[in-house]
Amino acid sequence: MRHSTRRALGAIAGVAAATLALSACSGGGSEPSAADGDFTPLTSVKLQLQWLPQAQFAGYYVALDQGYFQEEGFDDVEVLPSGGDIVPQDALVAGDVDFAVAWVPKVLGTLEYQGVELTDIAQVFQKSGTTQVSWKDSGITGVDDFEGKRIGSWGFGNEWEIFAAMADQGLDASTVQITTQDFSMNALLDRDVDAAQAMTYNELAQLFETVNPATGTLYTEADVDIVSYEDTAGAMLQDAIWADTQRLADDPAYADAAKRFLKAVVKGWVYARDNPTEAAEITYAAATAPGVDAFPVGPTHQLWQMNEVNKLIWTGGEFGMIDEAAWDKTVEGALKAVNQDGLNLITEEPGESAYSNDYIEDALSELKDEGITVDGEYTPIDVTLTEGGK
Repeated sequence: MRHSTRRALGAIAGVAAATLALSACSGGGSEPSAADGDFTPLTSVKLQLQWLPQAQFAGYYVALDQGYFQEEGFDDVEVLPSGGDIVPQDALVAGDVDFAVAWVPKVLGTLEYQGVELTDIAQVFQKSGTTQVSWKDSGITGVDDFEGKRIGSWGFGNEWEIFAAMADQGLDASTVQITTQDFSMNALLDRDVDAAQAMTYNELAQLFETVNPATGTLYTEADVDIVSYEDTAGAMLQDAIWADTQRLADDPAYADAAKRFLKAVVKGWVYARDNPTEAAEITYAAATAPGVDAFPVGPTHQLWQMNEVNKLIWTGGEFGMIDEAAWDKTVEGALKAVNQDGLNLITEEPGESAYSNDYIEDALSELKDEGITVDGEYTPIDVTLTEGGK
């Protein structure tokens, strides 16, 4: 199915001028007209992240640092972190921000249960970075070994890949003891879980930055088994940039800002692809700025993270394009996923407005005209982890 939100909803905007929605967090105050294209461009926007400052979000911090937002006509762009106390899509629905970064399955649940409309306008991560990590002696080498085990998860909607993968294997989720872990590998280190949830770019590195007391050296991949959800039917699309669907249709200034915002973001991620060491340093500086709360923030950890994040983004295609097959797989997994309490993530397919490639296509087209390479596969660099990521 082809999703083309702007064109499908364009008729809604056809008539009249509308004052800028969310004026509290957006610049400009004139009355744009969708009919004749007259509007005052937005010069101030807010982006809500789904976690603390780290290289998972390097492209946005690079765009700030390198002046890419200014190049696209923005005087003020706020990149707002969250420590789990702010749900990005809820902040977007409430009108507190203009754009939000959030995992696709989490937003699908919000769309269905809150009855709201949001649109994925750029799929930043093309692959899932989620893994389940266990000690070699646990015998957990695949999803089919989960039953009867203590499976760690952070919650907050991060657990749905677990249940989607189990459902595909015909496994009963009620036989799994989902154990809440914090955003470290302490639960695995203390053997409070049999398998801990870990992102390739974060918690997995935290484990390999820890000294094995039995050997006096850092833990390595030889000490653990790793189940990658990308290799299962539970793989779901993760970091995406979301916009307000109705506002895209009604407010030409916002639709224009979406394209310009994406252009700046793409330039930020292109820089991070081509200069991973420098991008990690920029992110490290943002994470350690006075008054900023971030964890973990070691410079080596950030470089590892930048390297791994680039692998999830630059997979050969053009940046940010929403692949229909990957989207459909995410929806299928979300429909099948049933948690240990018998609850579904979603019960019906999302509407056509849930994603659109229109805005990212426009942004990429202009960037290509400017001579910027917006596609390709990332060539990883060698990163040697150190104790504590320092």
